[in-house]
Amino acid sequence: MLKVVSTKQVRLGMFIQELKGAWIDHPFWKKAFKLVDPSDLKKLQASVIKEVVIDTSKGLDIEELDEIVKSATLPTSENPVEPLVTPTPPPKPKQISAAQEQAQAKKVINASKKAVASMFHDVRMGKAVDTEAAMQVVDEIAASVDRNLGALVSLVRLKNKDEYTYMHSVAVCALMVALAKELGLSQVETKKAGLAGLLHDLGKAAISSEILNKPGALTDEEFTLVKLHPERGYELLLKANITDEVTLDVCLHHHEKVNGTGYPKKLKAEEISIFAKMGAVCDVYDAITSNRPYKEGWEPGVSLQRMAQWNGHFDEVVFKAFVKSVGIYPIGSIVKLKSGRLAVVIDQSPKSLLTPIVKVFFSTKSKSRINIESIDLSKPHEQDSIIGHEDPVLWGVSDVHEIWS
Repeated sequence: MLKVVSTKQVRLGMFIQELKGAWIDHPFWKKAFKLVDPSDLKKLQASVIKEVVIDTSKGLDIEELDEIVKSATLPTSENPVEPLVTPTPPPKPKQISAAQEQAQAKKVINASKKAVASMFHDVRMGKAVDTEAAMQVVDEIAASVDRNLGALVSLVRLKNKDEYTYMHSVAVCALMVALAKELGLSQVETKKAGLAGLLHDLGKAAISSEILNKPGALTDEEFTLVKLHPERGYELLLKANITDEVTLDVCLHHHEKVNGTGYPKKLKAEEISIFAKMGAVCDVYDAITSNRPYKEGWEPGVSLQRMAQWNGHFDEVVFKAFVKSVGIYPIGSIVKLKSGRLAVVIDQSPKSLLTPIVKVFFSTKSKSRINIESIDLSKPHEQDSIIGHEDPVLWGVSDVHEIWS
C-alpha cells in the first residue's frame, strides 16, 4: 500500500517509493529504496523535501513503528535493548592545508601506485585480485582526501608516461571518493565508489604498453582495440573474483555518455547508473589534466571550463557536484587577478570556492616575473580578486608545477 507521509515521520525500516518535489532537490540518486542507513535518514530530513511516498508492503508503516516503540522492553542490566537508531557516525576528520598534507599524500600515492601495479600484474597472470588489500588502498586514499583533497589530486597529476595507467587509477579513486562525499552518498557507497575508481581501468592490463604509451595518433585498428578495454576489464574482474556490482558497472560503463554516443553499450541518461556517471567525469578530468605521450595536459581550471561545454557528455547534476568537490579553481590552476598579476592556486579556502589561496608570480603589465607571494583571497582586507583562468603558455611560463608544488 502506498502512503504519503511527512519527512518528519520517516523512520528507518520504511520503503521510500517516491520523493515529492523537484528532482533536482532530491538528496538521493535512487528512485525507490528501503531506508536502512541512519545517514540517509538524516540527509532526507535535512533536505527541502517535505513529503515522501512509502510502500508499506515493502517496509514499515507508521503504525508498525509506533507498536515497536510501545512494545519495547525497558532496558535493564539483565535485558538490554538495542536502540532503534544506530549511533551518530564519528565527526569528520579535521581539514588541514594542502602544504601540510603534501608529504603524507606523496607516501599514499607511492604505496597506492605499487599496489595497483601489483593488481595489474596479478590480473595479467590470471590470478585473483585481493579485494581486502585493494580496499585498504581505498581507505588510505580516502583518508588523505578527508584531510585535503587537493594535495593528493594535484600531486598525482604529475605522472610520467610509464606510470600513467597506475597513477590514473589512484587519481580516479581519490576523485570518486571526493565526488561521492559531495553527492551525499553513504559511507558504504563512498567506499564502493573508491574501489570502482581504483579498478575501473583494469581492462588496460590486456592492452600492450606500446599502444597505451604510443606518442603519436592511434591507427583505427589500435583505437578499436583500446575501446575494448571496458569489456575486457569486466571479464578480467569476474575472473579475478571481483563481484562488487558497483566496481563491475563502473569498469564496463565509464565511457558511456548521457546522449547515448559512448561505448560499449551506447547507454543513455537514466540507463547509466550514478556510479558510472561519476566514473565518466573523474576518468576524463584526470586524463585531460595529465601529461600524456601524445599531448600536454590542460590546466585544471581550463579543463573544467571545456568539460562544461561538452553537451551530452556528462550528467549535469554529477558534473556540478564534481566541480564543487575539486573547486572552481583546482590546485594547479593558473588565474589572472584584477591587479594584472598571474597566480597559481595552491589551496582552497573553506569560506568560498571563488576565493582560493594563490601564489602570484608574474606581471602581465610588465610581462616579467615578480617575487612569489602567497595570498589568501578570502581575507577581508584582500583587495585583489580573480577575473578568470589563464593559459600560462601564452606568457611563456612553463614551470607552473614547480611554483605550486
